[in-house]
Amino acid sequence: MISALLLAAGAARRFGAPKLLQDLHGKPVVRWSAEALMQAGAVIGEVIIVVPPDYDALRAALQGIDAYFVVNPHPALGIASSIACGITALSADTEAVIVSLADEPLVSPTAAIRMLDRYQAGGAQIVAPTYAGIRGHPVLFDKTVFDELRTFSGDDGARPVVDRDPSRVAFVEMGGPVPQDIDTPEDLARLRGQPQFTSSIKPKLP
Repeated sequence: MISALLLAAGAARRFGAPKLLQDLHGKPVVRWSAEALMQAGAVIGEVIIVVPPDYDALRAALQGIDAYFVVNPHPALGIASSIACGITALSADTEAVIVSLADEPLVSPTAAIRMLDRYQAGGAQIVAPTYAGIRGHPVLFDKTVFDELRTFSGDDGARPVVDRDPSRVAFVEMGGPVPQDIDTPEDLARLRGQPQFTSSIKPKLP
């Protein structure tokens, strides 16, 4: 089975408010990111959303999304701690996991599918996208890398694991600019100024 992790436990210190709950063209930021994963459909067997201890508002923002919530009790330790929590919660039959960030609502719904297609072609334990040659998200990890993801630390995402052994990594060029993440109110304002996103998602109801 292929699983997906959506990392949504960040403290949003630079933003100064719960950035994932901010409205973006009629939906919370986090919902755009979650729906992009859901649109991958049958290729993903489970979606796990890593959240902070107080996540009632996130749960409400994601009502109807067919996903599991996993609490990171110490989100201040950085993204690595959220990845470790998510990896620990994966089903025992998970063959690979796709890791995505909740503050990147412009990631294409096809990104996860393309990472999986390259993984299934063989020869790589890690598959990552590039956008005009610049690395981005989401990133796929084979189960042989899970122990490393449980034990690394810091706030650089999984980059140290990806960089550890280039021979096991495959990159897929997606074309176009790197999807913008939201770190500040100015970032959100720029996204709000773009044409409304489109989505054909029809999430399952609980």
